[in-house]
Amino acid sequence: AIFFLAEYANLFMIGIFISALFLGGWSSPFGNLFGGFFDHGLWNIFWIVSKAVAIVFLQMWLRWTLPRLRVDQLMYTSWKVLTPFAFATIFLVGLWMLL
Repeated sequence: AIFFLAEYANLFMIGIFISALFLGGWSSPFGNLFGGFFDHGLWNIFWIVSKAVAIVFLQMWLRWTLPRLRVDQLMYTSWKVLTPFAFATIFLVGLWMLL
């Protein structure tokens, strides 16, 4: 039970981290639309927690929807798809920088 509790706590911490970095943290999504009513006090906690819960919902939705990949599928994708793509990208960026 502690393992699953730690996993969900990690999901929530990642949600708070993502909301702080990319979604404006405790700032209201309405900005100054209502005269700054949503920008002080407990509203700040409400906004960051609601954004984190939305991120957790998105993470759980993706995890439950997409199938798990086997090790051989991951190795095939890494070596046969992503590595040539990375080398092609490096080559194209180098070519672009020369032009």
